[in-house]
Amino acid sequence: MLLTRHARERLIKRLAKRKRLDRIYSELWTFLDRSRRIDVNERVVIFTDGRKSLVCARLECERISLEEIREWVSDISKTYGCVFFDGRLARETLPGKFLELVPDGVYCFYLNREKRSLYIGSEPPLLAITLRPAKKGERATHSQREPQGSPRRAPPE
Repeated sequence: MLLTRHARERLIKRLAKRKRLDRIYSELWTFLDRSRRIDVNERVVIFTDGRKSLVCARLECERISLEEIREWVSDISKTYGCVFFDGRLARETLPGKFLELVPDGVYCFYLNREKRSLYIGSEPPLLAITLRPAKKGERATHSQREPQGSPRRAPPE
């Protein structure tokens, strides 16, 4: 999953509390583990835990081998935000160096040279648009969690 600047700022403010990329993605993956997925349409996906919702858009990708990915990124000399979804690994580094940490295989590959972002994973990439409070329908259909607020007490006699 890749992040827009807005989504990154919202994740820092609401979940991670730190600006380091590995900390942001660590909190994001924790959020995804406890969330349920809602496929709104063929382009939009929402992950919600009943309190917060992460709105994402699907991105187009190519399914190619790791060797072909190395060829694509061999000429890149600037640091990129690199994400390996399967290994839950996110780093701000050179793509060639990052690929040393990825095992051989065939992956969905997405590269945005303008935004300097790289995604590798078994599933097609998603672009996180924003993190917002869950809407009423997203809260109601989620499994019942602990009640919010304090329990009612009987008045003193």
